[in-house]
Amino acid sequence: MSQTKKIPESYTILDETYIEELKSEAWLLKHTKSGARIAVLSNEDSNKVFHVAFRTPPKDSTGVAHILEHSVLCGSEEFPVKDPFVELVKGSLNTFLNAMTYSDKTVYPVASCNDTDFQNLMHVYLDAVFRPNIYKHKEIFLQEGWHYELEDPSEPLRYNGVVYNEMKGAFSSPEQILFRKISQTLYPDTTYGVESGGDPADIPNLTYEDFLDFHKRYYHPSNAWLYLYGDMDVEEKLRFIDEHYLSHYDKIEVDSSIQVQKPFDAMREVKASYAVSDDRELVENTYLSYNAVIGTSLDRELYLAMQVLEYVLMSSPGAVLKKALLESGIGKDVFGELDNGILQPYMCIIVKNSEADKKEEFLKVIREVLSDLVHNGIHRQSLLAAINYYEFKYREGDFGRYPAGLMYGLQMMDSWLYDENKPFIHIQASDTFESLKKKVDEGYFEELIQKYLLDNGHSSLLILSPEKGLTEANAKAVEEELAAFKDSLSPEELSIMVEQTKALKKYQEEPSGPEELAKIPLLEIKDIEPKPQPFYNQYKEAEGCPVLYHDVESRGIAYVKWIFNTGRVPFEKIPYLGLLASVLGNVDTDEHTYTDLADEINIHTGGIRVNTSIYAEQGSTEIFYPKMEIAMKVLLPKAADGGALMAEIISKSHLDDKKRLKEIIGQVRSRLEMYMVGNGHTVAVNRAMSCQSAAGMYKEYEEGLAYYRFIEKLDREFDQLSDTIVDELKKTAALIFVKSNLMIDITCSDIVPEDMASVMLKSLESVFDGNDEAMPMDAQVCDEVKAALCKAMEEVRSEAYTTSGMVQYDACAGDFAKVGFKYNGALNVLKVMMNYDYLWIRLRVQGGAYGCMSGFSPNGTGYFTSYRDPNLKETYDVYEGAADYVKNFEADERTMRKYIIGAVSGIDVPLGAADKGTRSLSAWISHTSYEKLEKHRYEMLHTDVETIRSLSGIVDAIVHSGIRCVVGSTAKIQENKDMFEKIEPLTGA
Repeated sequence: MSQTKKIPESYTILDETYIEELKSEAWLLKHTKSGARIAVLSNEDSNKVFHVAFRTPPKDSTGVAHILEHSVLCGSEEFPVKDPFVELVKGSLNTFLNAMTYSDKTVYPVASCNDTDFQNLMHVYLDAVFRPNIYKHKEIFLQEGWHYELEDPSEPLRYNGVVYNEMKGAFSSPEQILFRKISQTLYPDTTYGVESGGDPADIPNLTYEDFLDFHKRYYHPSNAWLYLYGDMDVEEKLRFIDEHYLSHYDKIEVDSSIQVQKPFDAMREVKASYAVSDDRELVENTYLSYNAVIGTSLDRELYLAMQVLEYVLMSSPGAVLKKALLESGIGKDVFGELDNGILQPYMCIIVKNSEADKKEEFLKVIREVLSDLVHNGIHRQSLLAAINYYEFKYREGDFGRYPAGLMYGLQMMDSWLYDENKPFIHIQASDTFESLKKKVDEGYFEELIQKYLLDNGHSSLLILSPEKGLTEANAKAVEEELAAFKDSLSPEELSIMVEQTKALKKYQEEPSGPEELAKIPLLEIKDIEPKPQPFYNQYKEAEGCPVLYHDVESRGIAYVKWIFNTGRVPFEKIPYLGLLASVLGNVDTDEHTYTDLADEINIHTGGIRVNTSIYAEQGSTEIFYPKMEIAMKVLLPKAADGGALMAEIISKSHLDDKKRLKEIIGQVRSRLEMYMVGNGHTVAVNRAMSCQSAAGMYKEYEEGLAYYRFIEKLDREFDQLSDTIVDELKKTAALIFVKSNLMIDITCSDIVPEDMASVMLKSLESVFDGNDEAMPMDAQVCDEVKAALCKAMEEVRSEAYTTSGMVQYDACAGDFAKVGFKYNGALNVLKVMMNYDYLWIRLRVQGGAYGCMSGFSPNGTGYFTSYRDPNLKETYDVYEGAADYVKNFEADERTMRKYIIGAVSGIDVPLGAADKGTRSLSAWISHTSYEKLEKHRYEMLHTDVETIRSLSGIVDAIVHSGIRCVVGSTAKIQENKDMFEKIEPLTGA
């Protein structure tokens, strides 16, 4: 607990309480002089969090709030370096560092476990938002927002800018367009009806003057929400915030109120379109979306009740409305969305791969199912299961790699932004859960359906249809608009524009001076823990079965995995592993329908999931261990119930239910397409990396682009292939689920692992029929599979995959071990240098790409990639120059220390119990010794300039391997077609 809880006299205490669920002392404060709002959650969590947020409702879609979010982090009065955000990424021990633009607020959060580092981060962020350099350097607006680019009077004029290109990428996704249109239809008269991120068509309408005015209007303490969380000296932090910032401002009136949309009298129907490439079919590619506004986010019970109801209706594996819509054949994929992070939340029911003329049938199914639920009641077990599902997540408080304090702070904004006296209502939810359980039998949830989903005039029907040529038409319109504007300029004006382009590039190319850089606070190497985080591995055996136990504090929750080797599955059957993982738990079993199965899982456990995993041998591209894992999280008293459900899933699932299989395959295809369009950089990197290692190629066929091609074929030809699909799923399951393949993995505290394993094995008695062979711990893929993988690796060289999008994702990859280089811990430092210096400056700052990444694996492979990049060839030219940059690298001691600290930050991520178990398991299977980690950490902490220069050969091996993959716009790829051996559409017809 923190040292003192004294609140400085410059703050007024509005509320003081203890939040038992979070073990936190909580204060709601107001800064008396400036009017700033402050909430404090003081507890023993060492991962401290701070955020400063502003209510920023835009009036148009020029993206001013988003561009400002980027821009204030480009230098400030006390920290005049050009990009303090990047300097902090390079040289702090942050556990989170970012900024987010929402539809009505902008939030600037930081987190760190190191108190000095936390103080530094908080200081830089406060200076950034209150005293940014945007008033001194217009170039910041031009770089981060938009600008005219003209390097020669004879060349075409074009737009460029980081946010401009980011939103071009965002608007390439049909789902992004869908949700934007939903907001437009439901809130036509409020801030929620415009695009706070910026519409590429509107961004060039934003002037520098309006940009500055937005900051003057909203970035004032009187319009600020500040938040502190964790184990810290609260008084010290509050005094610092007051003395350095808030005390310098007087309270003013800031009109940032969020208007309430007047309810509609009746549902509105809206038609819109999204772009598809010429090779895509127009049939069965329409989205139908029914959308309804649901009260306000200040209704504490409704806030949680609608999450429960949405899960029952749309999100659980057997959700009743989703099931009915799928069975109706209206579309191939069905999903729901509940946005309760705005003043007037909304819920949508969406069918994908449909037709516009099915809208009446779509609405009919919705009304019939919902009316039946109102009149006959929602299945009681489904409601209790959904409540338990959310309550388990709430009590677990495990947000993976995101700090818990960050997520609590963001959730607080769901109420605090709209009522400054109610910051804690959604993080104090225990009594709300209890109330909802009682209301299951009182007709409460049925009343919500009637009121908000059946009788609600404030609703809309959105029909989003595909349109060929839309991307090209929009691009041509922009091109003609720019050409006309250019033609209107005199030679003198064109000359001025060329000089402005050169001046911006000069500004971007000029590094910040040593004096400016020195103002960014920096830790010492001695502040860094010299040892890696420990592994928690204890090898046991129970009844002849291998058991791996991780003894870490887990708050009474057991994280259990049944891990089966898949190395015996033939090469051509590898994609069935991915499909089997999607099918198990989502089909009927001998004992339950899949709807009832989902309810049983959520009643008795915190969730059961089936997934595939690949563990690569430390330092090898050839040896790897493919697995299928059935993972469960469960409260200890319910372990036997959970184990029985896991056994039921793997041994009693109806893999021959063709009707259900067809639905699942259609959904898998749909979700893969959504994922690939939004994550082109991951697709490109994984594809390029697949020809570097057998493990990478295995992953391609199990979950990557090759797997998508497999699913696409099954979906297209299901009627002809259904018997084969059933047969192969059964054979694959029979090959995997035998006792000789099993290892049990347990993460928990205060248990006897052999006893827990015995409970699990008892569940499996009927599954294994007495087979008690021991699992081969080093089970790899068989030689025939490895040979086939190696042959497939030879087929991937230089590829491009076209989309209807407007940006590129440019990747290259290489195997540096193959040409004689060994992995060195200094590559972690090189990664920071690449991502936030060499690539950042050339691809993002100068090139306008939204992001850039690199990676170097201990198995001897590496990659470079860009994200939402307007360029293609120019990006590969940048990659080409990377080796020379490394070979000629120069840096002083401070700069090297900064990169080292940034590298440590990327590795020393605070882990929850489940993540500690997963990390330890991975080390065990891949034979990663703690001594090897110590060696790599020593190399990282002692990296110097000469070490970096010695890595130039590794970079050269990656960029000159000839392996490249691009996911991007058809026009840009065709313009550079000579760069590729193969060009084909990313997604099929």
